[in-house]
Amino acid sequence: MEEKIYEIITGQNKAITYEEIEEKLEDEEKEELPKTLVELQKNLKIRVTNKSKYEKFNDKSQKIGTLVVNPKGFGFVVVEGEEKDYYVSKNNINGGINGDTVVISVIDDQKHEAVVRSINERNLNNLIVGEFYTKDNKHFIDLDDDKLNIMIEIDEEDTKGAVPGHKVVVKIDGNINKTNYYKGKVIRILGHKDDPGVDILSIAAKYNISDIFPDEVLKELETIPTEVKPEDIKNRRDLRDEVIFTIDGDDTKDIDDAISIKKLENGNYLLGVHIADVSYYVKENSALGKEAYNRGTSSYLADRVIPMLPHQLSNGICSLNPNVDRLAISCVMEIDPKGNTITNEIFESVIKSRIQMTYKKVNKVIEENIIPEGYEPYADKLKLMHELAQIIRKNKLQRGYIDFDTEEAKVIVDENGKAIDIQKRERGEGEKLIEDFMIAANEAVATTITYMTLPFIYRVHGVPEEEKLQNFLKFVGVLGYKVNANLRKITPQTIQGILNQLKDKEEYPILSTMLLRCMKKAVYDNANIGHFGLASKCYTHFTSPIRRFPDLTVHRLLRTYLFKHQINNETINYYTNELPQIAIQSSERERAAVECERDVTDMKMAEYMEGHVGETYRGVIDTVTNYGMYVELPNLVEGMIRIDDLEDDYYFYQEQTFSLIGKRTKKRYMVGQKVDIVVDSVIKDKGLINFKLAKKGDKDGNKQQES
Repeated sequence: MEEKIYEIITGQNKAITYEEIEEKLEDEEKEELPKTLVELQKNLKIRVTNKSKYEKFNDKSQKIGTLVVNPKGFGFVVVEGEEKDYYVSKNNINGGINGDTVVISVIDDQKHEAVVRSINERNLNNLIVGEFYTKDNKHFIDLDDDKLNIMIEIDEEDTKGAVPGHKVVVKIDGNINKTNYYKGKVIRILGHKDDPGVDILSIAAKYNISDIFPDEVLKELETIPTEVKPEDIKNRRDLRDEVIFTIDGDDTKDIDDAISIKKLENGNYLLGVHIADVSYYVKENSALGKEAYNRGTSSYLADRVIPMLPHQLSNGICSLNPNVDRLAISCVMEIDPKGNTITNEIFESVIKSRIQMTYKKVNKVIEENIIPEGYEPYADKLKLMHELAQIIRKNKLQRGYIDFDTEEAKVIVDENGKAIDIQKRERGEGEKLIEDFMIAANEAVATTITYMTLPFIYRVHGVPEEEKLQNFLKFVGVLGYKVNANLRKITPQTIQGILNQLKDKEEYPILSTMLLRCMKKAVYDNANIGHFGLASKCYTHFTSPIRRFPDLTVHRLLRTYLFKHQINNETINYYTNELPQIAIQSSERERAAVECERDVTDMKMAEYMEGHVGETYRGVIDTVTNYGMYVELPNLVEGMIRIDDLEDDYYFYQEQTFSLIGKRTKKRYMVGQKVDIVVDSVIKDKGLINFKLAKKGDKDGNKQQES
């Protein structure tokens, strides 16, 4: 409707009246006209003239964007399609709060400065998290998100029994007199702020990730069986006599995938990837299905998992636990000695996993030729799998697969959820093997449906922007390294080549991470543009339906197209309309989960470093800005040294060399440089760690000191 009315207005050489627009509409469309005209004006597509006529909006000084507010009061407006954000001073925010969609007027082109003219949409999440407190016999919320410059008052009857110190989830009822003063209701008490686990639940609630399920979902769980019934197996291929097993982390309870392998007489490999048939139990319009859609994904937060599906499913009937019958969707691929998938077959199956293996023990077998107890019957299979995995990986690398090989931190917590250690996540041959096999299965499934030209959901990853790569290479040049790269035609091999030229550099871990940040984000889409990072022309997510909604959707599509053979106009039209929104929702919930996991990790790292304030460590500068520099320690903890805390000189930021330079001493701090720091202060709730440069006599923190 908006598009039609916009074309009517802009298709004229002059401004037109309301009545002239109305004449060009059908009767049923006329009711929507007033509302649509308001939306078009809000989105700066049309404007109303002094004579109350409508015409195309052409004022380039006004723009629409998203306001991001700094806790200090100023903000920036992000305008889609523009590389640089617009600065808005505290005095020019005009009532805008973090997340608002606003209309701005540019007041200084050179400084990229603007003023907020109006608020189009208050993108205030209806659920807010904070600490309950009382002042002057009134109840308020101290918000966790200090970017939200609003006040929320809670009436006595809406406190739900909360007392000062409780962390609560609040629903906003509405603002008072159109100010930033709101009324709210407590809808859930998470617990006292000092109770174990409440710190994580508070962050999760901020991203609308809940550890409890609605009553209707719990009621529906009562109808789900706890074991496979004989009638469930009808028309399925029986693989229970095949040697099939799972490989996961030590503490994994939601097991999506199992694998099998055979060496064929023709020299090819027969690889089986068997995925839990979650869609058999979680129906599309059921309470479970709707809740899975709303959640989008499971979230892995320090010592806990907040699942997409209730534990009765994710750890029970849907999990490929050992020595029990389980329903699966199998993708069996014949792969030649060069790593090419020759054929594949996708079908419904019933399996019985022989053993729940762990990465640590599998790595013992394939890396050290040490066979742990209980693994003896499967050692030859594991070695054959490792042989195939290496072939598949070599094939992927030849076509351009990009392995950034970045390090990840794992926070170790005690029985009360308190951070007691930080370790680097291991990624041995067993982890790589499973990754290679899952990628092969995902490609096989995506390719099968693509050749059938049917509506589908893909995992896509676009080509990186040339400007970002140029800036990266410019920075590498400042470090004194020459890298040859043709950016006129960017391919996965281009990025591979850059990484290979930097592999032997001391700063490689930092540079690899910086280059990764130049990449676009992978998302879900119903249109296939390929996956740049995997150098794959056709890719989807099929292998984790317990914890990802897109995978569950792919399973439903496979059942519809391949098993039930429901390929008619009604089905095609239905999925053509449904899949775009599923892709958008899945991408948004994935992004929320990733940001939540990052915030929890930052918070737990800060909690760990609370016990090390005053200690000295050696770290590496990994980021330099005009307000200071960030230093990463060997355990991947990152802290900031503010420019104001560099006491031996007045330092300024030199943009051309991405470094801080002392005005008097000419001393320089830049990325990749090693420095000794002292942990100065920690703000656990904000996940912030502040460092200062170490001085002689500061206490040594041996555990993080480089040898």
